[in-house]
Amino acid sequence: MAKELVAYSQKELTRIGLDSLPSAIQSSGDSGIRRFLEFFTVTIRNKNTRLAYAQAIKQFFDWCEARGVTKLERIQPVVIAAYIEQHGGSPPTVKQHLAAIRMLFDWLVTGQIVANNPATSVRGPKHVVKRGKTPVLTADEARTLLDSIDTSSVIGLRDRALIGVMVYSFARVSAATSMKVEDFYAEGKRWWLRLHEKGRKRHEVPAHHNADLDAYLKAAQIADDKKSPLFRTIDRSGRITERRISRNDALRMVKRRAAAAGLSAKTSCHSFRATGITAYLENGGTIENAQAIAAHESPRTTKLYDRTSDEITLDEIERIAI
Repeated sequence: MAKELVAYSQKELTRIGLDSLPSAIQSSGDSGIRRFLEFFTVTIRNKNTRLAYAQAIKQFFDWCEARGVTKLERIQPVVIAAYIEQHGGSPPTVKQHLAAIRMLFDWLVTGQIVANNPATSVRGPKHVVKRGKTPVLTADEARTLLDSIDTSSVIGLRDRALIGVMVYSFARVSAATSMKVEDFYAEGKRWWLRLHEKGRKRHEVPAHHNADLDAYLKAAQIADDKKSPLFRTIDRSGRITERRISRNDALRMVKRRAAAAGLSAKTSCHSFRATGITAYLENGGTIENAQAIAAHESPRTTKLYDRTSDEITLDEIERIAI
């Protein structure tokens, strides 16, 4: 049984991005080890969240081990509070790390590995965000970027369509790049986009006519391959492949296109989400509908992407006539 568990542990450790088990977990026995691994593999479905939480947990246990705390029962609220107090990360990072620790111990409590959660009473740093930091393009800049893309080749049509999906549907890059051909579909006289957003939420939104997906599908000749990736890589001969484009591929493409159009080097895939929301609100859209299009749980999240107040603020400042 022990050998089977060790093999299982190494397999799952690799999956979640850890090299070894923390000493405090190893000392908790087979049930503690299994419960620790299941925290990542059972409760966290998003790969990026899993990796982020694994690194947060690793840093915490490394800190504990460096101070001789190698048993779970020795991790008391004062230990976690001391770790949070000396953490050198930004407030959002510290809050994420505390959330990871709190969730892990909740899981260990319900699995009867520890009696109580020592992180429950520990408070993180205050962090209130009213304006997002995502670089935003103006409507004219976004139009310039789209118009600057040469659509005489399939690669240009692909890039324009991918950016179009992110701008006009407020889609995250991961949702756009994970689309299949069948996720662009007709219903009646209207075309729709089916997006799979965070938390495996299936989100459907009408396709904007300027997204130009039709031209891309025709040039790529993939319209009949319904189950295949929609946005694909291009080989060195300029031909489309069967391999899905990755988020990093998309980011590099956006950086190249933005530089060619003379736009800010800070432009990223996430810029299009904020750009689309701001343009929508500037043209009379409501925050409630923007929230629905973006598939946000709360309108407060949508407001972080709303930069319509930037121009208003500048106009008001110019009233200070001295």
